[in-house]
Amino acid sequence: MYETVERYGPLKVWALTVVALAAAVIFAATAFPERVYVDIIWQYYWGPVVADAHGWSEVAWAGGEQIPASEAGPDAGPTASPGYTFVSYAGYIPTLILGVIGIVFLIERLEIERYRAGFYGLFPFMLFGGALRVVEDANVAAYRETGELAIQLPWSGLLISPLIYFVVFFVAFVAVVVSVWLERNDYVPGYEYPLGAIGTVLLTGTVGYLSYLAWAEPYATFYPWLLIVTLVGATVATWLTWKATHAFIPGIHRGTMFMGAVVIWAHAVDGVANVIGLDWATVFGHDHNLLPKHPVNEAIVETTRSMLPESVVTVTGAAWPFLFVKLAAAVFVIWIFDETVFEESPRYTILLLITVVAVGLGPGTRDMLRATFGV
Repeated sequence: MYETVERYGPLKVWALTVVALAAAVIFAATAFPERVYVDIIWQYYWGPVVADAHGWSEVAWAGGEQIPASEAGPDAGPTASPGYTFVSYAGYIPTLILGVIGIVFLIERLEIERYRAGFYGLFPFMLFGGALRVVEDANVAAYRETGELAIQLPWSGLLISPLIYFVVFFVAFVAVVVSVWLERNDYVPGYEYPLGAIGTVLLTGTVGYLSYLAWAEPYATFYPWLLIVTLVGATVATWLTWKATHAFIPGIHRGTMFMGAVVIWAHAVDGVANVIGLDWATVFGHDHNLLPKHPVNEAIVETTRSMLPESVVTVTGAAWPFLFVKLAAAVFVIWIFDETVFEESPRYTILLLITVVAVGLGPGTRDMLRATFGV
């Protein structure tokens, strides 16, 4: 293997590996449609997306059709539910690794050197990814209201995890290439300016579309105070955490500097959005509080309810520990990424920090906007 990499170069080996794996999957699915496509690809990868797109708890494969499992007969084929399984992880994790390797090659190919600038330039795309996911939540709400998907499959499937990650990455990739080209040709003083502008335009357009749905459609409603309180609460939590870390852990921000505040804010948004959505949505006008969409949120809520008396939970809610977990995780990340890490490998360090922010801000933006627009 080492000799092959030396002979052809890592980029060619990576590209050939991706093409070979894709060709193998396509060939296997074509040659053995029942064994490979239905029993593996559909059941563990596409079926969950179909169920999620319709808001079904379970979907069944019945004679080439995809129908709710509750309507399927005894002779129906396999079923699938929204979410991940060990089998799907076995496919997604290698894909993620190949994707990260590809990003590294991209950075090397573009010869990007001002990595911190790229971190800030990509920030709007992290918000955009969460907002784009809410478009699919609105699509599910439309299906429940009308019986028809506003955005039909397979297009709506591109807005569902994990496919949405590839969509946002591709959009960001194109934006980076365009922005670097503009800088290299002296149209802009730095690639981060057009990069951030493109992300901001995409975010504004997506939120604008959701605002239109809230104005024009009965299945969406705008709750402005919920949005304001979430953003203010996340900002206050970030400021308090920033001050506390400076006071009690001197020097913790020498590596990340102001990027540390971005990391904390990203996870604070996720934490505050969950606390408000899961426990206090009715205070802002919702008919009922939202249900947790992620296993970690659900586990924390259930643990809090089991440990505290009902009389206490009624007053405090059950989701508040999630905010402290998110803030503690953000502080731990900042502590790990000290100045030594940045000096040894600035490129990979910034890439990992971008991932950390995206992991917090993507779901956080989705939870915040899902509650804000009532979908």
